[in-house]
Amino acid sequence: MKFGLHIPDFTWSGGPFALGERLGEIAQTAEEGGFDRVSVMDHVWQIAHIGLPEQEMLESYTTLGYLAGCTQRVKLLAVVTAVVYREPGLLAKAVSTLDIVSKGRAMLGIGAAWYEEEARGLGLNFPSLKERFERLEEVLQICHQMWSENDGPYEGKYYQLARTLNSPQPLTSPHPPILIGGSGEKKTLRLVARYADACNLFDRPDLAHKLDVLREHCDREGRDFNTIEKTVQTRFDLGLNGERVNETIDHLHALADLGFEIAHGTLVDVGSIRPLEIMAEQVLPALAGA
Repeated sequence: MKFGLHIPDFTWSGGPFALGERLGEIAQTAEEGGFDRVSVMDHVWQIAHIGLPEQEMLESYTTLGYLAGCTQRVKLLAVVTAVVYREPGLLAKAVSTLDIVSKGRAMLGIGAAWYEEEARGLGLNFPSLKERFERLEEVLQICHQMWSENDGPYEGKYYQLARTLNSPQPLTSPHPPILIGGSGEKKTLRLVARYADACNLFDRPDLAHKLDVLREHCDREGRDFNTIEKTVQTRFDLGLNGERVNETIDHLHALADLGFEIAHGTLVDVGSIRPLEIMAEQVLPALAGA
């Protein structure tokens, strides 16, 4: 099993002046400790189960570009990009740019978006759920086309691109891996089977069932289920002094036994750095062969 560090909270001691330096230190420590990837949220306001809307939140792709300069090895992505916040041609270009400046370490994490209050607050597009999913499929098609030799037009219901030129192309071949976030059985997992390189399922008791549903969609799409990277979105809570390390290791072994290849999650008190060190010293080695 491999590990990803998700950073959803930027409210740390020192305030905004110290934020960039602390963020870089966290990413570098995660990389040195053996994490495979680092992600941030694609939100413009803080979300409710983490804090108040007024708390610090950084724009995702600017932040990922900064992290590309702070690190050398970890993959970088948003978990997950809100599909309606950016025009698809610009999104494909942003991820292409991230892939180039990071020397091939970008991923596209994407989903249908859900935080209506922030979208309305900043005047971002936020149509109905049905339309957001229809737009998501078109955006996935556009990204695949822009990351290919086909620079012809794209004509969709919502998006019309006169020429899908993308120069330079990403370094990653055939394209930056696409991860679709969410567990919806009728729409999200169908899109994973049709377009994605990775799923991202929430760490809940129904994980085995969700994988079975994904397998069924793969069968209908003629897709090899084993070609999709199985990622689980979780929460690492080691305790104040590491007293829950063994509990964490046991849970991660259970996730690996279900078939998950990546445990990608938040780390409680990551801003203090010490939990990252405990992960590197005790948790990651325990899962090295899982």
